[in-house]
Amino acid sequence: MGLVKLRLSMYGTLALIIGASTFFFSVIMLAVGAFNIFFIAAIVVVFNLLQWLYAPKLIEALYKVKEVKPHEAPRLQQIFNSLVQRIGLKEKPKLMIAEIPVPNAFAYGSPLTGSRVAVTRELLKTLEEEEVEAVLGHELGHLKHRDVQIMMFASVLPAIFYFLGYSLILSGYFGGYRREGGGGVSFLIGLGSLAVYWILSLFVLALSRYREYYADRASVSIVDDGARKLSEGLAKIVYHTGKAKRRLKSEGGALNTFRTLFISDPGRAERDLTALGAFGFHRYTSDQALVREILSRKLTFADRLAEIFSTHPNIVKRLKVLQELAGKPA
Repeated sequence: MGLVKLRLSMYGTLALIIGASTFFFSVIMLAVGAFNIFFIAAIVVVFNLLQWLYAPKLIEALYKVKEVKPHEAPRLQQIFNSLVQRIGLKEKPKLMIAEIPVPNAFAYGSPLTGSRVAVTRELLKTLEEEEVEAVLGHELGHLKHRDVQIMMFASVLPAIFYFLGYSLILSGYFGGYRREGGGGVSFLIGLGSLAVYWILSLFVLALSRYREYYADRASVSIVDDGARKLSEGLAKIVYHTGKAKRRLKSEGGALNTFRTLFISDPGRAERDLTALGAFGFHRYTSDQALVREILSRKLTFADRLAEIFSTHPNIVKRLKVLQELAGKPA
């Protein structure tokens, strides 16, 4: 996936989300009147802004995140500081450690807390230093591209139609949509609003997947031999998370709460591992062997369909793009 094509797809998707939202919002305003809609929209926007501002505290409580102190993990901090300089961030994010039992990483933040990059302790145990470097490069790419803010903005638009739809359905129902009057109209417009919410949500998921590809490219651009390192890191994250999730069913809810933040969706890891067949149940012989095994898998219609409803790209497609960036045949 070329850089120009990726940018066009990404910005085109965001423009489509905004354009479609504006169009359907205008249609509903004309149908039921503007006051109630603006009131609902204002509530949704305020709620999401508050959620964005205070989400870092919730994330840190849920995933047991703590800042890496200056005297701790000096090598990790050295790598992190070097990548921050290479990618050109104006303000240095805080480096954090999360105590969750799967290898992963995520970037987050708000105006109240500042930007932060977290790696799990399990990631530091599972990945080699060079792979951790590539993962950190990916997360810094998210901060460089302001993905946290963009995805927050994009997610607000479907949420408006979600709350609007349910409000109109309830209004129509209790207003007597089976009787003569305007209740039936409100009920039907409410159903239409929920349909718009569902459609816009699919576009938001597509935007999320494009942002992952874009952050992968950022990592490759600032890490030497970054495509290989990130490919191996992602493959090992999927492999080890898939195996861990079989033992940690109780962690599923917590891991899925903010899964859009993670470099790899922990909710899909077990299915991805199972899809690899018998190989996925045995110890791989080398990092590159694991990457090659994933790349050798043929994508099915079910895989492509499942990706439409996913926050992250299919692991096979993602590794193929990284192979292209490395100049290797996929």
